Amino acid sequence: MATTFLSQLLAAVTPPPILTPEQYDGWQFRWKVLVFRPAQLKTEAYLLLAVLLYVAWWYIASSVNATKAKTWLKAHLPIYDQQFSRPQSKAGLVSDGYSDFFNFSTGRRNIASLHTIFALQPRHDFVQWVFQTGRTLVDLHYRPVDDLQLDFKLFPGALADGFVWALVAKDELLSVKNGRWDLSFPRAGSENPALPSSILVMSEYADITENLLKPSGSFSLVNVLQDPKVLPYFRSLSITDQPRERPTRPIPPEEREKHIILSLTVPPSSKVADTIPLITAMFQLVDSLNKLSLRPETKTKLKKSREEVDKVIKEEAEKEAKEEALDAKLAAKRKAEEDRMSKLSAVDQKKALEKERKRALRKAQGKVVRK
Repeated sequence: MATTFLSQLLAAVTPPPILTPEQYDGWQFRWKVLVFRPAQLKTEAYLLLAVLLYVAWWYIASSVNATKAKTWLKAHLPIYDQQFSRPQSKAGLVSDGYSDFFNFSTGRRNIASLHTIFALQPRHDFVQWVFQTGRTLVDLHYRPVDDLQLDFKLFPGALADGFVWALVAKDELLSVKNGRWDLSFPRAGSENPALPSSILVMSEYADITENLLKPSGSFSLVNVLQDPKVLPYFRSLSITDQPRERPTRPIPPEEREKHIILSLTVPPSSKVADTIPLITAMFQLVDSLNKLSLRPETKTKLKKSREEVDKVIKEEAEKEAKEEALDAKLAAKRKAEEDRMSKLSAVDQKKALEKERKRALRKAQGKVVRK
């Protein structure tokens, strides 16, 4: 009986025999008892081809991204070499994956550091690339771009007054403001007759715009932005004393970092030189900031607006801290009650639960009567 059961079990788990048809007139390879017939492996061939195409796509697309970042940086590195004592870190251009690249520069008057950040389209990921391409057909406001940001962190003395001011390309207004808490300080964008019609000004007060757009010696930001070679790649330029993300606590004035953030679309490799005048002008802009002369009433308004924001942030932080403390207190109370109940006998636990049920019922009835 045991033998019969074992035989049935083996028969159940044994795979069916492979039937090789004798009638085959296709191409085949035979070596001793081994026979390879390609015509019978069409599905496997298609799968292998798909894998090879995916790998080829990944390799070519990732190379395209790396080449775009390296080409742009190579064209502008002479400017960095001239401006910084350390234009690059020892590692040079650092990659984080296949679409994000970074360069760090430091060692210059008025600039604590410069982060050059490439956030390119994920061309190497075929599925994500198809998703983004399809989304552009549905969402007219969605436009994936090869973004390049130059984040100048200023030394404390480079800019005496704290404010938020920005120039934004009209068609980039929604995407640039997305995720930028600091850009909630200035008013909505408006045109300025001194600038190209494709650029909007976001300013807390008109006095700031007047100071930044007027010539400073041989430097004129207006002239730089009127260059037709620059405009196709310009996304935004912001000067800010506030963090990009909303802080959880008020930041003391002496701890607020001041930044100039230039956002561009990475130009094609054949036109990387088109942005050289704009990058050169950024260093002139940095050096001109210590010559700003805002009106006293503007400075007072800026200080007051930041005090009001700090007050709101502080109140919300205190409210959240109280709620967290109350939750912790209730949790500790529940845990203490659970520990006390666990030490009681089954009969006493039942009595305690019944007592608690009646107390909750009386409390609910009392609320109904009061209503």
